[in-house]
Amino acid sequence: MATENSDARGNDSSLWARLGWFRRSSRRTRQEELTRALIHQLSCVTDEIRHANLLQHHRITADETDRAMADPALAAVMSTLPGLSDNKRRQILYVNRRYATVMLGYRIGSYGWDELIGHLRVLGRNSVFAEYWQATSEHRRSLPNQSLEARVGRAVDVIMEELAEDPDEWWVVGPPPEPDS
Repeated sequence: MATENSDARGNDSSLWARLGWFRRSSRRTRQEELTRALIHQLSCVTDEIRHANLLQHHRITADETDRAMADPALAAVMSTLPGLSDNKRRQILYVNRRYATVMLGYRIGSYGWDELIGHLRVLGRNSVFAEYWQATSEHRRSLPNQSLEARVGRAVDVIMEELAEDPDEWWVVGPPPEPDS
């Protein structure tokens, strides 16, 4: 009989030990789930802050561009292209601002790659944009090869080549390369 009691107590102890392990395991699992959720939320907040910073930077740049377009002396400071008339310089500054706005929409997630390319196809039909794009080709050569600006630049180069070959079928041009993530 003494053996039965010690076996029963041993089984009770084993059961309590297993329950304790289960509780610790469940607690650890719950802590891991909470940590993952917290990291995800922190990542979302970080993205929102980055987007807010991009928007603020765009506002500052747009304000500077507005002032430059209104004052030829400031436009000469902002523009790096030589030999432009005041009107042409204002057009180039504005088309650069328009390009930056389209890029901003992609950067903050307002639309994806395909829609970005669609906006750029339409913009590429504009003769001032075509002139701007050609005049700034050297600027783009200085970009890091894998940067978003460089990847978009290569896609726009393809768009501009296709538009030059057949401007009447701008909507039929083949898809530019996907972004290299």
